[in-house]
Order: sequence, then C-alpha cells, then structure tokens
Amino acid sequence: MSRVWDVPVDDSTRVRDVRVAAEEASACAGLPPNRTATAALVATELATNLLRHADDGRVLINLVERAHDDGRRAAVQLVSVDHGPGIPDVAAAMRDGYTTTVAASLGAGLGTCRRIANDFDLHSAPGRGTVVMARIGHEPAVRNQGPPPPGPRAGGVNVPLGRAEHSGDAWGRVRGGDRLTLLLADGLGHGVKAAEASTAAVEELRGMGELPPADLLRRLGPALRPTRGAAVAVAQLDLREAQLSFAGIGNVGARLRTGGTWKALLSHPGIVGAQAPASVPVQRMPWHADSLLVLHSDGLPSRWTPPDDGVLPGCDPAVAAAVVLRDAGSAARPVRDDTCVAVLTAGGVSRHGSGV
Repeated sequence: MSRVWDVPVDDSTRVRDVRVAAEEASACAGLPPNRTATAALVATELATNLLRHADDGRVLINLVERAHDDGRRAAVQLVSVDHGPGIPDVAAAMRDGYTTTVAASLGAGLGTCRRIANDFDLHSAPGRGTVVMARIGHEPAVRNQGPPPPGPRAGGVNVPLGRAEHSGDAWGRVRGGDRLTLLLADGLGHGVKAAEASTAAVEELRGMGELPPADLLRRLGPALRPTRGAAVAVAQLDLREAQLSFAGIGNVGARLRTGGTWKALLSHPGIVGAQAPASVPVQRMPWHADSLLVLHSDGLPSRWTPPDDGVLPGCDPAVAAAVVLRDAGSAARPVRDDTCVAVLTAGGVSRHGSGV
C-alpha cells in the first residue's frame, strides 16, 4: 500500500510543500541521496512554473514501478497539471535555462528536468493547459537516451480523495509471454481499508501475467476475500494476435480509442472478493497502431467526455492519463471519491521526451 501526494500550487509556500513531498516519496521509494536531490529539484521547478504561468495548478506524486537492470524497482513519478494558457513555443521551453519571465529563475527549466529525469514527457494545448511528467528512478539518467523502444506502454495517475495520504484505488501491469495485462482496482469506499483491497489486487496480479482476464478475475476473489473487496477492471493485450481482451467487475470504467473513435467497454455488476459473479463476459477487439485504452475508477464523472486529441496516443501513458483526469473534471462536478486513471498505448514515440 503506497502513499500518494496531491499538492495544489496556489501560493509561494506551496513550492516548498511540493519539494518536501518529493523528498518523502523518494524515501518511500528507497532512492539514494543523489536521486532524492534530483526529485527535489524537478519538483521545485515544476511547482515554480505552475505558480508563475498556470491557473488552478497541482502536482501529483505517485510511487510507480520502473524497469531496472535487476527487474522492476520503485520510482517517483511527478506530474504537474494545470488549466493555464498552454506553452506557446514548446521547443523553446525545452531548452536549458529557458524562462518566459524576467524574474529570477532556478536556471533549471523544463529542458534540465528532461535531462536529469529518467523519463520525461509533456502535453500542452492552447487554452486547455499543460501536463508535465517526470519519473526519477534509482540510477542516474542516461544522456541522450533517446526515445523508448517501440511497443505498447502502460502508465497512470492516482489521486486520493481530499488529499488523503492513501488512495483506495490502485493500478498495476504485468507481462507474461506475449501478453501485457493492465489492471485497475477500486477498493470499496476510500481510505486505508480501501487501499488494502486495491493493493492486494495489484500484488496478486504479479504472478498471473499469463492468465486470461476472466480467469484472472476469478483467481483474485480469494486474495481479496479478507479485505473489503474491490471493483476490478482487467485489460489484456495479446501482442502476437494484436487483440485486446477486457473484463470488469463493479463500478470501473473503460474507453478504447481507435481510428479517432471512442468506444465504451462494459463491466459486470459485483464486487471482487465479496459478491463476484460466477462468470464474467469478456469483450475482444482488434488493437491497432493508433489504439489507446483508458481504465478509470468512479472518481471520474460517469459521463466524462474523452479528449478529441490525436496527440495522446504518442504521449507517455501517465501524461495521457493526467490529461483525461484534468479534462474530465470541473469545479461544477467536484470529485467525491479517490480517482485513478490508467492508460495503455500502442507505443508511439512522444515528441518531447522518453518513457517507460
């Protein structure tokens, strides 16, 4: 069960709050001192940019897993989200030391954040705002590391209700042979007990990467029985057949974008670990080079409108998830539960950075 941090940046004192949150997250991830300092620097720069240039900005900090030489290890993921005017010249903003004001600057900027982070990406749209994502892992970033290797990528963002320490939602991924499986779990209710349920689902997933979605959901039942139970969505991409399979139990949502058209995928009523149905229908669809899948908990409004943005399939999945989170919410529809969004992309290369 991991911590989550959601820090609004609405005055100068919040810059320090974001830096402290990044340091706390680094300690939870077990990062060495030099990478903790990197996370703190990136956090400070992202928060400073929000304070100067954005409206209604926040920094979301999650602990995620990242590929490492000896397997997958914890990393700190920082995502700044705003409803500001957008970045008019992204290429210029990515240069080291760039600033759009004459005020004193840290001298770091987004270009340096990209260079020192292990993974970096951004999405900016005029009038809609900007999302910037940086992941800090255990090892120093490799200069000129280039784009990520081709192939599907998964990522997400997780936001606790009322900026609590723990979210009752969780997401996870696992690779088994030619199958890549993405899971999203929403523990019943919210808070620590809900987090225990969703975390149990993610941990159980690690040993079941080759099971099809229906079998995986069935196997999750005993693991979640000692908990409150959870709504769970499972999406599995068969890389050999280029086919996506989806099955869900409970109030979790899914949307698939292919060829510029969005399609809703349906979950079956029930609670995994408590009142799960004996059988679950599985939906199967072809997977294309421009496909993008969004899984989300019910913290998102039930009738959210998917973004009409052909750039998203080429973004880091965590950036795409944050754009969905930002654009689906509004002040008129306040969040009433923890919110998690997980995204699977076909692996198009972003224009601005590198990814998992």
